[in-house]
Amino acid sequence: MSLKFLAVALCASVLAGCVTTRHSSMEPAATAGEQPRESAQDQRTDAARVHTELGQRYMQRGQLEMALDKLKTALEFDPDYVPANTVIAVLYERIGKLQLAEKYYRIAQKIEPDKGPANNNLGQFLCKIGRIDESIKYFNQAVADPFYKTPTAALLNEGTCLLKANRPSQATEPLRHALALRPDSPEALYLMASALTEQKDYFHARAFIQRFEASGRPSADALLLAYRIETGLGDADVAQQYAKRLRNEFPDSEQTRSLSSRVNP
Repeated sequence: MSLKFLAVALCASVLAGCVTTRHSSMEPAATAGEQPRESAQDQRTDAARVHTELGQRYMQRGQLEMALDKLKTALEFDPDYVPANTVIAVLYERIGKLQLAEKYYRIAQKIEPDKGPANNNLGQFLCKIGRIDESIKYFNQAVADPFYKTPTAALLNEGTCLLKANRPSQATEPLRHALALRPDSPEALYLMASALTEQKDYFHARAFIQRFEASGRPSADALLLAYRIETGLGDADVAQQYAKRLRNEFPDSEQTRSLSSRVNP
């Protein structure tokens, strides 16, 4: 398992159900046979939702130019529609237009400054472009949202970010927080083992990689990490067992190729 950020927190696969109606609970109920009236703003938001869904579908098919056209149309209908701003940011990031990507991630965050997903997405983007300290601010704001359904996503992204920046001792704090929320999280267990290994704390790293193995998600990255941990602990026999497993289970992997420079076949 390589160090990867968790996916951008969008609503469902095609953003279905993202829009909540803006009708006030004080509005009179519609009489029998009468359709509830929809405000002009509701109509614009509905149009933005439809075009955003179409834009994301085009993105999934690799039709990026058509996706961009739909997303721009969505924002013409409702510039404050957060999913449209988020998806167009993802698209611009994908095609390498990073200034525009940042612009729209920031717009989404400004519209929902206290919401976990918008802060997590901006933090993730800032980390990817190397603005580590700035990204941490937004990860922390994401976690502070008491209604954020997946705070572990922001915590794992923060840990990943700090590991990529070669700051493993700082990475352990958000990773411990993530494990406090989800003790069985394979991602958090692997990342914690990685952070401790980088600090040469092999004894505690072993405990986390063993818990990761117990989750039943073997990977070439994890086997190589376990090999490094056992080598660091001086247990050559166990290290060789992991090396053998890596060669047998993932013979064509980059991790197996890297192993050849560490051990004899």
